[in-house]
Amino acid sequence: MTSATGIGSMPGEDATAYDEALRTVLGELPDLPYLPELPGRGAAANMTGRALAIVAELGADLQPAGWRLTDAPGTDQRRARSLLAQDLDAAEELTQGWKGRFKIQVAGPWTLAATVERPRGDRILADHGARRELAQALAEGLGHHIADVQRRIPGAEIIVQVDEPMLPAVMAAQIPTASGFSRHRSVDAPGASPALEWVFSAVKAAGATPVAHCCAANVPISLLTGAGAEGISVDLSVLPLSAYDDLAGVIERAGPVFLGVTPSTEPVTSPSESGLTDRVLRFLDMLGFDPESAGKQLVITPACGLAGATPHWARQALTLSQKIATNLGST
Repeated sequence: MTSATGIGSMPGEDATAYDEALRTVLGELPDLPYLPELPGRGAAANMTGRALAIVAELGADLQPAGWRLTDAPGTDQRRARSLLAQDLDAAEELTQGWKGRFKIQVAGPWTLAATVERPRGDRILADHGARRELAQALAEGLGHHIADVQRRIPGAEIIVQVDEPMLPAVMAAQIPTASGFSRHRSVDAPGASPALEWVFSAVKAAGATPVAHCCAANVPISLLTGAGAEGISVDLSVLPLSAYDDLAGVIERAGPVFLGVTPSTEPVTSPSESGLTDRVLRFLDMLGFDPESAGKQLVITPACGLAGATPHWARQALTLSQKIATNLGST
């Protein structure tokens, strides 16, 4: 049966908003809820800060130019870890007795390498050794994080969504250097694969399912699945036809495919439930599948995170995603 979930981020700026976001997720997504992220609380709660709360044995702090590795954890990294612990406390309390799939998210090694600076400045992307160290620290820390989530929600079958929004830009040499006058050298698929392999392997070793998420048009599906991702999460509205065969291959291997279908911010004209359902049906038809054969692998999501949405639309987007999934299950 087709299910629905969210990408990760939700609107809100404090603990009260977090509890409400978590209750919304648990209420609207009965088959695949997730641990919300509220980047509106500041850099310590954004995608990068969240991942730096998870990495093992690497210190970091927030500088005027962004996150930078340091000799020891700084105030902002400690705050990031505190926020994550508070969020997990809330999830533990509100998921008592939960059994079934549950999703968590983390920024991937290449997105971190493109957004975090070395101690002496410029992105980690510029340093092969630092890139390797960061990826391995992420993999190690992620194993501990998954174990913590499993302890808190013992009935959960954990899915780990590894977010790599920057990976296409890294591979296309589009990440600017510190000066802004040039770009970091591109990383080809063979060069990008090992860091991804370490992270995906750590997820599997911890007993969870790794799903790679990238909402860019040129998402490197074959690289991600070749490195060990069992599922792929994409934005259907920007996905080129050239990617359809790769997605069909994931479905044929019984891997999960997360389709971003619902708008992430409220449109001028609200989309119809039937119209979005028909869009997914046309997509499946182009891949050569019907809802019955592909249904168990499909997960309907908003196109991207919901941090920029109003609380009203965030709830509506999740509700609409669930309705589309239900429609596909009854087709």
